[in-house]
Amino acid sequence: MTRFRLTVEFDGRPFMGWQRQAHGPSVQQAIEGALFQITGEEAVLHAAGRTDAGVHARAMTAHVDISRPITAFRLSEGLNALLRPLPVAILAAEEVADGWHARFSCIGRRYIYRIVNRRAPLTLDAGQAWQVKMPLDENAMHEAAQILVGKHDFTTFRSAHCQSESPLKTLDRLEVRRTGDVIEIEAAARSFLHHQVRSMVGCVEMVGRGQWTADDLHNALEARNRAALGFNAPPDGLYFVEAVYP
Repeated sequence: MTRFRLTVEFDGRPFMGWQRQAHGPSVQQAIEGALFQITGEEAVLHAAGRTDAGVHARAMTAHVDISRPITAFRLSEGLNALLRPLPVAILAAEEVADGWHARFSCIGRRYIYRIVNRRAPLTLDAGQAWQVKMPLDENAMHEAAQILVGKHDFTTFRSAHCQSESPLKTLDRLEVRRTGDVIEIEAAARSFLHHQVRSMVGCVEMVGRGQWTADDLHNALEARNRAALGFNAPPDGLYFVEAVYP
């Protein structure tokens, strides 16, 4: 039995999310189906994180155990051939120790959220960014975002369907930067609650367009109540970009 680490890139638009589910296609299901075609084994893929419907990944990390002798190169080449034309690519594959785990060995996760701040319709970025037509003040957004950095009870920014045992999380970084019409919001933490990044982005965007102040964001955090949330950003602009390991 060999354990392989896979680095996966995907466009989340055709999928109901990463995790296999009964009511629609998932990234996990697509890759596991290709694995079965290659190996004849009912292999189970374990990932560093889960993404919702419409959320993308530039470098999701996953692992799988395979009994059949196969090299990492042939595995990645075979998977990429069988996954076409789905927007899923295996960027890298490598053998890892049996005790290494994509989820439990992970000590940090990083997301990028992309906003295109312009009035003209999206063409190349349609479905892959959140278009906000109203002018946004990225400096006010960044300054307010720092309120959320650190260890807090993030109940306000947590989905009602979140399965985490505790709303307490430590947010290591929440940075807002602009390049032309594109505003990127980078979030880094050991782990996140369900919808936490999208909820934080939605509220920070409200600060950027002047609907909220930094004090409003602080009050929403302190409320520890989902009803105090300003807005949950759409999935289009969210990308899982890195899983960090020791």
